[in-house]
Amino acid sequence: MRLWSKISVLVATLLSVACSVTPPKDVKVVDNFQLPRYLGTWYEIARLDHSFERGLESVSANYTPRDDGGVKVINRGYNQKKQQWQESIGKAYFIGSPQQASLKVSFFGPFYGGYNVIDLDDEYQHALIAGPNRDYLWILSRTPTIDIQTRDRLVAVAKNYGFPVDKLIWVKQREVSSDQ
Repeated sequence: MRLWSKISVLVATLLSVACSVTPPKDVKVVDNFQLPRYLGTWYEIARLDHSFERGLESVSANYTPRDDGGVKVINRGYNQKKQQWQESIGKAYFIGSPQQASLKVSFFGPFYGGYNVIDLDDEYQHALIAGPNRDYLWILSRTPTIDIQTRDRLVAVAKNYGFPVDKLIWVKQREVSSDQ
């Protein structure tokens, strides 16, 4: 394969992943979603591995409204190896109706990925988030820990949707000084 052909294939692959925003096939997003109740801080309990969060612990996400109708996203985590906090600021917009918990999120210019809430309890305390395919999954909570029943229920939902739950990374949530 020629160099330009290899580069074209690589670019096309990256763009298709980076720009895909819909949920994975046969995965349903939450209906009757209420963004004001979802805003605020969420702690990452578990995730599937991916390069942009690799090695991070004490991960949290904060969602606040934007003036343009979107959502400001601040993801923050502690890199134990580098002994420092890492932060990414992005923006998210609903793909369709704001009552459907399917958003597109961007941290890198014009490239968007999917942010799909596929399970959410009635109190908006625990959420299961899927990306555009089954390689992206997060378990989030309003608190740094969750009880075993909630954990097992969310894992079962993800497993029923075909996510590789045996590959989940359980995120360490510990007190780390932000001065470090």
